[in-house]
Amino acid sequence: METKIGFDNNKYLSMQSSHIAERIEKFGNKLYLEIGGKLFDDYHASRVLPGFQPDSKLQMLLKLKEKIEIIIAINAEDIESNKIRADYGISYDEDVLRLIDAFNSVGLFVGSVCLTMFNKQPSAILFEKRLKDLEIPVYHHYCIDGYPNNVELIVSDKGYGKNEYIKTQRPLIVVTAPGPGSGKLAICLSQLYHEHKRGINAGYAKFETFPIWNIPLKHPINLAYEAATADLNDVNIIDSFHLEAYGETTVNYNRDVEAFSVLSATFEMIYGESPYKSPTDMGVNMAGNCIIDDEICKEASKLEIVRRYFKCLCDKKRYGESSDNKEKLESLMQQAHVKVTDYKVVEASRKKEEITNGRPAAAIELPDGTIVTGKTSDLLGPLAAALLNALKALANIDQSFNLVSRLAIEPIQTLKTEYLGSNNPRLHTDEILIALSSSAAHNELAERAMQQLPKLKGSTAHTTVLVSSIDEQTFKKLGITLTCEPKYEEAQRSYHKH
Repeated sequence: METKIGFDNNKYLSMQSSHIAERIEKFGNKLYLEIGGKLFDDYHASRVLPGFQPDSKLQMLLKLKEKIEIIIAINAEDIESNKIRADYGISYDEDVLRLIDAFNSVGLFVGSVCLTMFNKQPSAILFEKRLKDLEIPVYHHYCIDGYPNNVELIVSDKGYGKNEYIKTQRPLIVVTAPGPGSGKLAICLSQLYHEHKRGINAGYAKFETFPIWNIPLKHPINLAYEAATADLNDVNIIDSFHLEAYGETTVNYNRDVEAFSVLSATFEMIYGESPYKSPTDMGVNMAGNCIIDDEICKEASKLEIVRRYFKCLCDKKRYGESSDNKEKLESLMQQAHVKVTDYKVVEASRKKEEITNGRPAAAIELPDGTIVTGKTSDLLGPLAAALLNALKALANIDQSFNLVSRLAIEPIQTLKTEYLGSNNPRLHTDEILIALSSSAAHNELAERAMQQLPKLKGSTAHTTVLVSSIDEQTFKKLGITLTCEPKYEEAQRSYHKH
């Protein structure tokens, strides 16, 4: 059985890039394009739209590489507060440097970094020095009184006029950032004001994958987007401006619809009229046109809501709180008509725990739908056991065969407990993979199992206990989506630190 695909990625790249090229032309060959969401590693999109490649946005931009210049926005207050990007565990300022390296490595031109909400914060000044030492131009944008509602003040020399004009060279200016609240929209509008004062016609558009405007409001894909932004309290709503202007029902999200009146007034102040009649008009989003199997995408999106729900419960268990809203996620599960047990790996791991007298268990569903399980033993944690069983399934190796011998595992246990001070002798997933790679040198079946590792990408897994950050990172690197029950193994209250 092959992996189920619900989204045509090649069609998406083609349609999206051609529509952006059209938009550049519409605005006299200069367009400020605000990028919403993640440019790299958009794993949310690839989970809810099976077939969507995590780097699709980047690939689309590469089709227009010669026309593109990138501005990276970062809020100076986020630098001062040392705000951390949760998925990478690095600060926003470090992520700016990571993004610059990533863009440079594929030949995309980073023109500048803009420090928004700048008020001479000490950490922001130090970061600016780092950037200048790297010969990266830096600009300052400031707080504007009455933003975003006092349009007359904002669109004046005392508003956008006091921001530094960012010098750009190319027709497509992509404005991106490490995360939300970085001031991307304000940069775009400020630049439109400055360009207009200099007699240059420029336009604005937004490139955001979700919510998808031309599918129903309560479609599971759009509900999954609400689940992904449960920490921001974003809500998908009908775009009332679009409905009034065209009599067509489209979906947008509350912040864009709420801000549109101000945005429209800003355009009118700059140009005399607004080029857009609705928030939907502003967007360039062809994703809805590239769904080729709606049922596959629906099922994937329902499971994404369940995954977000488990993450929220685990955060509450580990840290006493979660940035996500548990009640909202429960409501989204009801709206999508999905239960946690609809996630096959949840049911499989719970059953495995039952038949092993309550010992922690894990289950992995492979991309072809095959489910394998693993149990806790004196040698292996449940995820490590399930991982070996998954590799055996992919390599057509009998499940009863020991890919890694006790003789190979015990020295690693000794190293962990006697020399490195760990209380947990069982091997984590990274450790069992090292043991497997050592065994592969003189064991043909172990070598065959190792060769299956790339085929794990797109799998899902669930454990009946919280697992270590090491296991989480290993599964992320393998491309396996992992969820856990919000409970500790009774014998190991500090299990997550091992």
